[in-house]
Amino acid sequence: MTPPAPWTPLPDAPAFPATGYAPLADAIGRLLGTSNDVLLLQGEAVVALEAVAQSLGRPGLRALNIVTSMYGRWFGGWLRRAGAEVQDLVARPGQPISLNAVSEALDAAPFDLVAVVHAESAYGILNPLEEIAALARARGALIVVDAVASVGGHRLEVDGLGLDVAVIGPQKSLGGQAGVSALSISPAAWERVAPADEAPSILSLADLRDGWLATGRLALPGTPSALEFHALAATLARVEQEGLAALQARHADAARAARAGALALTGRAWVSPDRASNLVTAAALPPGITAAAVLAHAPAGHTLSAGVGPGGDGLIRLNHTGPRARKDVVLGDLVALARALGALGHAVDLAAALAAAADA
Repeated sequence: MTPPAPWTPLPDAPAFPATGYAPLADAIGRLLGTSNDVLLLQGEAVVALEAVAQSLGRPGLRALNIVTSMYGRWFGGWLRRAGAEVQDLVARPGQPISLNAVSEALDAAPFDLVAVVHAESAYGILNPLEEIAALARARGALIVVDAVASVGGHRLEVDGLGLDVAVIGPQKSLGGQAGVSALSISPAAWERVAPADEAPSILSLADLRDGWLATGRLALPGTPSALEFHALAATLARVEQEGLAALQARHADAARAARAGALALTGRAWVSPDRASNLVTAAALPPGITAAAVLAHAPAGHTLSAGVGPGGDGLIRLNHTGPRARKDVVLGDLVALARALGALGHAVDLAAALAAAADA
């Protein structure tokens, strides 16, 4: 008889207790600063975002969808598929949305919902969420926020900002895995959610409400992956041990260092510090140098990357997200960028760049 294979936590993870889901939701509520309902969804955060669009979108719903990357475009498409009337407000490629543009759009027509991505990993930018939320609230519109790349790296107070829906995932600043996502939903948003249908759907927030919230927040509907929820529990415990304020400060410190060092190398900033993400720094490349060329000449083992989407080849991203929000990671990325730029004939002063990063 062939002996059994050695035990491994991948296929043999112990069952996740039914009583363990509610504490996870409560921990996420504390991270988000909200007393609103928190839902847990099996799947990467894009599933939660699509579920929000599918559950809120309907014929007659008027949505202002702010587009600063592909994620915003996707959300607008999902709303349209659900029957909503969607106006996309598109920022300049790779740039945050202009607050004036948002204000003008809201003044020009009535909207029931405003959707925005808070921080964008694609370009290392930060949208003015606080001001956008205030504009939406003043006009009685629901505010839906993709906070996947901001929770833990930026201050985010859902109740303080009056956000109706905030979608997060643990795979960015929180330093976890991407298999589970979560969202908070306000009473006002619940009033707009489409009712449950006869056939249950992973994209139905009403099904989660009826199958989990209404039953005492015990077993989640379907067959959740125990391994993913054990990972989420470990991630949230680690975040609480470090402290949310300390986690946010660590990302802010790494971002300041990366921006200062990159500016010393290239002489150009992609965006001003107040409009930059704390998770990813976009280094604007010198004229005539493309991201593809930098990546081709970067030393082996580098972790630099190009921007994603229109205009992305004009920048290089330095990733200091989650466990990478550390001084040694930032300095390593700056060394890799300096060597690539030097190989392409751009004059660099690596010592000055490292000193600028250290001072920041």
